[in-house]
Amino acid sequence: MSGLRFPVGRLPDEALLSGLAAGDPELAVVFVRRFQHRVFGVAMAVTGDQQLAEDVAQQTFERAWRHAQIYDSRRGSVTTWLTTIAHNLAIDAVRARRTEPVAPEDLDALLGVVTETPEQWALADEASATLRAAVSRLPREQARALMMAGVYGMTAQQVADAEKIPLGTAKTRIRAAMAKLRITLAAPRRGDHVE
Repeated sequence: MSGLRFPVGRLPDEALLSGLAAGDPELAVVFVRRFQHRVFGVAMAVTGDQQLAEDVAQQTFERAWRHAQIYDSRRGSVTTWLTTIAHNLAIDAVRARRTEPVAPEDLDALLGVVTETPEQWALADEASATLRAAVSRLPREQARALMMAGVYGMTAQQVADAEKIPLGTAKTRIRAAMAKLRITLAAPRRGDHVE
């Protein structure tokens, strides 16, 4: 059979993934070369940091190697599967870099503090002031869920765990808060001219 070998660069993505899983060094190299720019691009788009994006890309290929046997082509292409891994790892890396997370029990104090000082107005533009005002008008439990998910990057499950509520309730609070904010922020404000 030697001499009739199919060029590895033209193998389908699934075959390269199988080779990666089997530990074939030649197929592993081709697999990485085929997807390295796309994976790095996804990581860079999420992290905005070249070194962190390189680390995420490395972790993505390691995870693909470890979990190649669970890939299911019925659920999407190899490209989709791999870029989803990269995206999720990049989000995790960004979350892990946050230096001072705020405990959920401290959110009430943060939501309740609305002081209007010259310094604050000098630093905040009109859009952020409008958003803060809209969030302050939300029911407390919806505002907390929105802050946990939107600002602190918590998943709905993490919000449910922190608030000791069912997952469905956490999702409903987040969705309801977002819907109310959309309506509030889309409504014309005094001074806007509507024709």
